[in-house]
Amino acid sequence: MSELLALDMATLPPPDVRARAVRVSAGLPPADFEGLRLDEEHLPHVTLTQQFVRAADLDRVFGRVDEVLRGRLPLTIRVTGAARTPGNTVWMAVEQTKDLAELHDRLMEALREFERVGGAEAFADGEARLADIAWVAGYRMTSSVLSYRPHITLGHASEPPPVEPFTFEATIIAACHLGRFCTCRRILRSWTLR
Repeated sequence: MSELLALDMATLPPPDVRARAVRVSAGLPPADFEGLRLDEEHLPHVTLTQQFVRAADLDRVFGRVDEVLRGRLPLTIRVTGAARTPGNTVWMAVEQTKDLAELHDRLMEALREFERVGGAEAFADGEARLADIAWVAGYRMTSSVLSYRPHITLGHASEPPPVEPFTFEATIIAACHLGRFCTCRRILRSWTLR
């Protein structure tokens, strides 16, 4: 294992929602494929935090997450449809509820001291694009707190796929080792909200 890990704290959807996201990802146009499809090794998720951390600090990181999640109830997650970036990344857009935003904020603050500078070696299999490294390195400054936009990344397409709004209960929070395209590749530890 590398000295550093690209870490994603995320909610993992229940099996039916995971299967739905995988189906939508698999149905994206082959002509738009850039290397990302959701499957059993590229897990659908809603990111709460992303950062580089020292592998030696994982026990302390998990201890902080224990504190933040203690007594926390399951989250109601509402998918509002699909969206696309100018760079052709498509996702299921997730409504930013008060509970989701508050959990994101608390985890960002609780894990602040563990942030390190990392590179490709911190990702699963040591594989990352420059864009992946930049995304994780800049997450706090460009994608958190007021810039937090929860979503489930699906892949790439020139147009967002059709996704009808739906709601689900998120009971699993996981610490995931990120891979190429900032996908959740390996669950390092998980917590169940009750």
